[in-house]
Amino acid sequence: MGPERKSLRVGAAAILGAVVLRLAGNLLPQMGRIGPGLASWLLYAETGRWPKASAAPKSTETTQAPEPTVPTQPLAKPCFSASDAPSIQLHQTAAAQVDLEELLEKPLDWSLYGQDPKVLIVHTHACESYLDSGGYRTEDTSQNMVSIGEALAKQLEARGIGVIHDKTLHDRDSYDGSYDAARQTVSRWLAECPEICLVLDLHRDAIEDKNGNQLGATAQVDGSRAAQLMLVLGTGYAWQENPQWKENVALGLKLYVQLERQAPGICRPFCLRNSRYNQDLSPGMLLIEVGTAGNTHAEALLSADILADAICALSNGTE
Repeated sequence: MGPERKSLRVGAAAILGAVVLRLAGNLLPQMGRIGPGLASWLLYAETGRWPKASAAPKSTETTQAPEPTVPTQPLAKPCFSASDAPSIQLHQTAAAQVDLEELLEKPLDWSLYGQDPKVLIVHTHACESYLDSGGYRTEDTSQNMVSIGEALAKQLEARGIGVIHDKTLHDRDSYDGSYDAARQTVSRWLAECPEICLVLDLHRDAIEDKNGNQLGATAQVDGSRAAQLMLVLGTGYAWQENPQWKENVALGLKLYVQLERQAPGICRPFCLRNSRYNQDLSPGMLLIEVGTAGNTHAEALLSADILADAICALSNGTE
């Protein structure tokens, strides 16, 4: 065989080998990942060079954040009975007859866990604020009731409870019309998310001394000052009935007892009035006053944490 023919045959073989290697390089990734050693050898056989060591390329794909881990749900459901009734301080101006023992024993049949949001937080008087918030009313959502609702929402979500926090300032344009405005908001959310079990309308109360000075309502919790909480329930009246009032009160009483079990003294007297407070919209709707105008913002934030703990204790229902 002459030198020229031998060179042609070697060249043809090399070209054929390169084609085979190229096809193999295209097919092998579909059959499985090519190990780094094999990939380097294919590159050398095809191009005559070894790859240089380099850092792994950064991925350009956008990946979704992993789903938050749902905390272990409490296994034991709290139990409430007639024996808890004497521990409840009741301030009643409503005409309705209330059987505390019966309502305490009424079972709470719900679960606040799941894919869908089960808790709605709203603020009829969103612009209410605290002693150190630059006045007792502000549209600054980092200082007014929206900030307290946001703290509560984050605490509940961290425990695996889905929350809708509506930050509408219902009292910004008209304080007198704020309940009507909030009613539209709550009605809309309940229609869009019928899975909602618990509706919380967070307010801030006000207490004055005889000289008009704003007073704070505080409780000592683990050595810190927390704003006291007051649950306000309305039984309705002649032209604004609340057919849900017994369910509202039954839930409120359980939350009151649970709060006191966790942090004795955190609750002001349970308040029952001849009003409605939009609580006819849901059997699970509560109005909660988080402190008073004389409390600090930090005291109110601590109370939001305590409230979150109590709600989580009730999150699987009761015995």
